[in-house]
Amino acid sequence: MSATPEDLKYTESHEWISVSHDGTAVVGITDHAQDLLGDIVHVELPEVGAEFAASEEAAVVESVKAASDVYAPVGCEVIAINEALEDNPELVNSDPYGDGWFFKIRLAEDAEPEKLMSAQDYADSCADEEAED
Repeated sequence: MSATPEDLKYTESHEWISVSHDGTAVVGITDHAQDLLGDIVHVELPEVGAEFAASEEAAVVESVKAASDVYAPVGCEVIAINEALEDNPELVNSDPYGDGWFFKIRLAEDAEPEKLMSAQDYADSCADEEAED
């Protein structure tokens, strides 16, 4: 597995979140997730203004192998989507932590991103998952 950026937080369902000091954040799927999915062929993004509870389905990513839900890592409101994914869904494969981001959010007042997994915890979780296979 490739490096897991230390400055992000992670979910067990393979989303990452980059939280800014202004109460906004960027969300995407991890390199591990895109690797498991294979070649991404379509991404269905949420509507700007949509509100989600933590762990609620917010988007769908489709690959040549399967379709998979993408969950909101925390309670939030969507404030922007990555429109580049409409024409270039493969950005998720080539740059999952950069140009392949999915949506930007405003954190809900009760959002607790600090309770999500650290990079080390996420890497350990993935290693445990692979060991079970």
